[in-house]
Amino acid sequence: MFVEAIMSSPVISVQPTMSIQDAARLMLARGVSGLPVVSENGSLVGMVSEGDFLRRPELGTEPKRSWWLEWLSTEGSAADDYVHVHGRKVGEVMSRDVVTTRKNAALDEAVGLMVRHHVKRLPVLENGKLVGIVARSDLLRAMLRILSSEPRGVSDDERIRADIEAELARQTWGGLVRVRVTGGVVELRGTIFDDRIRAATQVAAENVAGVKAVKDELVYVEPLSGLVILP
Repeated sequence: MFVEAIMSSPVISVQPTMSIQDAARLMLARGVSGLPVVSENGSLVGMVSEGDFLRRPELGTEPKRSWWLEWLSTEGSAADDYVHVHGRKVGEVMSRDVVTTRKNAALDEAVGLMVRHHVKRLPVLENGKLVGIVARSDLLRAMLRILSSEPRGVSDDERIRADIEAELARQTWGGLVRVRVTGGVVELRGTIFDDRIRAATQVAAENVAGVKAVKDELVYVEPLSGLVILP
């Protein structure tokens, strides 16, 4: 799946000259926690988010610098911080180092960027212009669409068993689990040496389309004592 398949477009954006009051009202009205900031020609210049409004003198939450941080900071960096905290225009408080993605980027690549940079949304650029945005909520909607489209009801037992066994074979912990399927009901049998594998095998089985129920018949053997715990 590619970013273009799930991104939101057209994008609600603001210009650097907009007041922070108007930007905050727009965010609340549209139910979004961040907005791309674009220039008059449509080029992305920054992002403004709820996080940019956390430390404000109006709230009495402006950051207090310790004496040693004041001593280490240059006058220029202190001036930048002052503008970010006290600014009244979007261009003064926005974040300028924006992580972006492309329409034809693989979805796992985009998610990797979100995780690595600790961001909730990625502007999507094409030829330097903003054409969309992909947020965590877009990922949730895509997941729900896929789950909702999965076939339900009676399925071929052999196909279910093969799908579960294939998934278990891909996992380092799934080699000792045996699978039997009757009328869509899955029985998990075998011996495990870590009880956490029990939940993992159940999830692997439940995620296969057509599964009606999962019966846990796994035997747990405690590795140190040899204690056997029956299903």
